[in-house]
Amino acid sequence: MNTTHPIEQLQAELPDLDWVTDPARVARLSQDFSWFSPVLKRRLADKRADAGVRPRTEDEIRRLVSLCARLRVPITTRGSGTGNYGQSVPLQGGVLLDMSGYNGFMWARDGAGRAQAGIRLSDFEKQSRALCGMELRCMPSTFRTATLGGLFGGGFGGVGSINYGPLASRGNVLGLRAITIEEEPQFIELRGADALAMHHIWGTNGLVLELELGLAPACDWQENLVTFTSFDDALEFGNAVAMTPGIVKREVGFLGAPVPDYMKALGEYLPAGCHALILAIAPASEAAMLELATLWHGTVTYRKTAAEVTASNRTLLEYTWNHTTLVAFRVDKNLTYLQSAFTPGQHLEQIRRMEKLLGGEVLMHAEFIRNIDGLTTCTALQIVKFTTEERLQEIMQIYRDNGVRINDPHVFFVEDGKAAGGGALSQAVLDAKRRFDPLGLLNPGKARSWLKPGEETSS
Repeated sequence: MNTTHPIEQLQAELPDLDWVTDPARVARLSQDFSWFSPVLKRRLADKRADAGVRPRTEDEIRRLVSLCARLRVPITTRGSGTGNYGQSVPLQGGVLLDMSGYNGFMWARDGAGRAQAGIRLSDFEKQSRALCGMELRCMPSTFRTATLGGLFGGGFGGVGSINYGPLASRGNVLGLRAITIEEEPQFIELRGADALAMHHIWGTNGLVLELELGLAPACDWQENLVTFTSFDDALEFGNAVAMTPGIVKREVGFLGAPVPDYMKALGEYLPAGCHALILAIAPASEAAMLELATLWHGTVTYRKTAAEVTASNRTLLEYTWNHTTLVAFRVDKNLTYLQSAFTPGQHLEQIRRMEKLLGGEVLMHAEFIRNIDGLTTCTALQIVKFTTEERLQEIMQIYRDNGVRINDPHVFFVEDGKAAGGGALSQAVLDAKRRFDPLGLLNPGKARSWLKPGEETSS
């Protein structure tokens, strides 16, 4: 009988792979940005892989997957670890599969582009701009480091979603190539809706190797800060920019006071106590934007052309989406955040109502987007002054009681992060799991729908 530990056997049979065994490095690779949540920070603190591995070729991935299947070793995939929900934190040890070395750009043409899952989004966009004058339709504020596979497996949307909606909007994800977790792995191409069965499921039901996305015409985006003394004026201005078809934009982010006060590096452009909008617009749209700023009593305090942004290597996009939370957290470690979605057509009224109910404790940061149905609305990444886990749950319930959807970022089960908590996974997702991970080795413990008998469902 072979008494060798499965991890040791993996390394012995695959000595040419780039293994990570140093405990400190393995511990670092086993964490993501789930420390944004004090709840997840506590629950996931001691979770880590037994070893890490950084494959560079499809053949290395195939051989690793095959042997993991034979030895029944869990596999948790990781890109750059910029996710916030513990998606890439291994709950049951095993191998941490660092995909960042599998990062080739494949092609860009005819409004689409394709690359390997480990490519950084900034590198993808640099290549597609150079090849065919196209850019990503949506990307997180962590685009410099986040990977294509990470965006697909754990992301929602981001910069650009004001035009193209979330990544799950039909036509954004065109196809993918994935490998089955079996002793004799298969490579399978999925297209359109079939590919979306692996989206935002945290790598629990498929190991994605390549992704093909729809792209957008590239633009030399101008960046602006517009400040206001009135919460309502700032909100109305942001909505007007978002709703005006003739204003070409990539980012419309609303920061209610005192959120701008946390942005110390931009302090000279953000008067104390102000409300602010972060904009990325086409230069030709500047005049129309200024008309709206005058109408709503706003002051443009910051203006940089695309060339100036590139030369400075500093972009306002890294103050939007969850970077807003990160910037605030650097000032006050007692903060956390929420994720919510407002109802199109009611979004301004809902934001005002929640500001009235919870202002001072829950600080309003909202991003204007088009939702999956193409309607303009806001999704929010509110900053919360954290006191207790019980109070955090009360706050989320107040939002739900007022008709605002909450996607709970303080849980590590896929289903629990859905609108009402405990939501069921679709049949398409379950079918993909059975097809691509029949042994249940991918990121185990993250989905209630396929917990084994006796496995804990909470901690």
